[in-house]
Amino acid sequence: MRTLDDIDLAGRRVFVRVDFNVPLQDGAVADDARIRAALPTLERLRQDGCSLVLASHLGRPEGVDPGLSMGPVAERLAELTGWPVKLAPAVVGPAVEEAAAALEPGEVLLLENVRFEEGETRNDPALAEAYARLADAYVDDAFGAAHRAHASNAAVTGALEPSAAGLLLQREVETITGIVREPERPLVAIVGGAKVTDKIGILDELLGKADTILVGGAMCFPFFRALGHPTGDSLCHEEDLEPAARVLADARGARATLELPVDLVIGEAFDADAPHRVLESVDVPDGWMGLDIGPATAGAYAAAIAGAGSVLWNGPMGAFEMEPFAAGTRAVAEAVAECPGTTVVGGGDSAAALARFGLADRVDHLSTGGGATLELLEGATLPGVEALS
Repeated sequence: MRTLDDIDLAGRRVFVRVDFNVPLQDGAVADDARIRAALPTLERLRQDGCSLVLASHLGRPEGVDPGLSMGPVAERLAELTGWPVKLAPAVVGPAVEEAAAALEPGEVLLLENVRFEEGETRNDPALAEAYARLADAYVDDAFGAAHRAHASNAAVTGALEPSAAGLLLQREVETITGIVREPERPLVAIVGGAKVTDKIGILDELLGKADTILVGGAMCFPFFRALGHPTGDSLCHEEDLEPAARVLADARGARATLELPVDLVIGEAFDADAPHRVLESVDVPDGWMGLDIGPATAGAYAAAIAGAGSVLWNGPMGAFEMEPFAAGTRAVAEAVAECPGTTVVGGGDSAAALARFGLADRVDHLSTGGGATLELLEGATLPGVEALS
């Protein structure tokens, strides 16, 4: 993968694919973490005298949708940096080409939502050629979109050279692949979330790479069902039962020890106000659902994390958004934050949990990716990365 150290971009007009797919609320950016994550790359390019044409998607529009305009993102980027940030009138076209050509060194033009163009998600070469007319070099810093082959991160590299990964994309790839391939031992992996099928690839990979795998969240219930435990009304997808049984079988001869909860916090409904209690086993009675790991499990998991040389965490331990069911995820988050080893946390709900508990700045690497993080952990080749090789 080519990086910024491999090419000379001084004074060039650079097309930068960023991941500014941020949440909006009342017409403003509600969480600017992904914008902030891209700033080191943008600052380096500006220091090199580059002018910048930024491209990102926002949501999943079907055609032009004013409610998903990049306008609020342009405003927030300007507020964060004090830079002159202009919003293009469209994604591509003569008016956009004119605006790009007029950029002075250090100036920034943010294109409209690239998914306003139908060809973006089809990896359309014609759209890639239109992107190429806006600049004379390409940098991809959108790790969160790297698992998709779209026109702005795949086809464009065939139309616009030189090309390289930005600092964020480089760090994400090197950190996530590094903790799986060459971790400080022991490597403790914490895998949570709702569905085994969503994480089956990670589990398969980690059985041979990690030393301990700690399982939590609703995805533990297919494992319990496969072991003959009743799961009550807990979330347990039928399609997860066979993969769970296979992982349990594979774990018997694997490098990693697979750990499941030994107690749970259960509730009568998925509701913060519903009756709830600690269950000192994993046999969930009818009319109840498991919504968090229990205190004994949380303590055991925290102890395992404390002794880790490396920690990889992807997925919460329960319904942490509701306080009665937040203790397990909080205990894991605090243990990860206090771990003296290398700590890498996958994006999505794990990142949200760290933010909720005020611990986002206490880990070594907090990934900006969702699906991209999962696929990279599974050992997959990401199209956005492969395009830069």
